[in-house]
Amino acid sequence: MVVFLSGELGAGKTTLARGILRGLGHTGRIKSPSFTLVEVYKLSRLYLYHFDFYRFNNPMELEDAGFREIFDGEAVCLVEWPEKAGAALPAADLKISIRAAGTGRRVEVIAATEAGKACLRHIPR
Repeated sequence: MVVFLSGELGAGKTTLARGILRGLGHTGRIKSPSFTLVEVYKLSRLYLYHFDFYRFNNPMELEDAGFREIFDGEAVCLVEWPEKAGAALPAADLKISIRAAGTGRRVEVIAATEAGKACLRHIPR
């Protein structure tokens, strides 16, 4: 499962990622991957990779960092700033866009694949 988290700086992408991890049962510390580029969490049999590509200047940096094989595995990948990695990333299953709206946030979620649609069916409305 590949999930793109898009929005301006400070929109709440990392906060949403933390909420997802808490919702999946992670009780430990959740660090922002802004400087490390990726944080890895093992949740039972599931590996969740939280990426932040804000510091990328070139999409080829994804290849140089050696992350390509992670996206080919059986993991969940939350990707902040996916546009910085461009076409080097695989297609997203879910695209989540966050933007400020007054004192709150407006969130748009698009299921881009069948796996993304199946995921959305399990979210209570």
